[in-house]
Amino acid sequence: MPDAEPDPRPLLGEPLPLDLLNTHWIERGQLQDLLVTVAGVETWLRSARISPDSIVPPASEEVRRALRQARQVILAVAERPSAPQALEAFNRLLAHGRRQRMLTAAAPVARVVMDSPEWTVPWLAADEYVDLLLTCPDRIKRCVHPECVLWYLDTSRSGTRRWCSMSVCGNRTKATRHYQRRTAPDG
Repeated sequence: MPDAEPDPRPLLGEPLPLDLLNTHWIERGQLQDLLVTVAGVETWLRSARISPDSIVPPASEEVRRALRQARQVILAVAERPSAPQALEAFNRLLAHGRRQRMLTAAAPVARVVMDSPEWTVPWLAADEYVDLLLTCPDRIKRCVHPECVLWYLDTSRSGTRRWCSMSVCGNRTKATRHYQRRTAPDG
């Protein structure tokens, strides 16, 4: 069996809903989409931070379609948090599952119950997005670089992070400003 393809995305390790949004990225001026193939879905499922107690279905065309739909729904809410259509679509996504809590002799148990397996990871992403909105809504950010579409959770102490990555978009922005200053006509 050949080795699995590495995740090609420039920003990894964000919370699940933001990591799902980041399956779109720009490379050499072209929009890339990891979820265009089932193999891409498999790559993403391997690298995404999914709760270890969650039962993740194998990559399939159904899972790919559900993830792409969830990505659009979460993106719509991230971009326009109070848009009625975005909220309705998000709530329909949440309706695909629920957490079932039970007490057992050994310990309390919480498990995810889904109406269909392909919605497990999309539902987990939506559920975690609600958690982010409850705990740190002002820390959910989109990179300010005009040629970047990536989202991140600002974990900086001051909460003033502006770029998905200082080493990529931060440096590009600084280099552009430097170039503009050096080539500006003396006034």
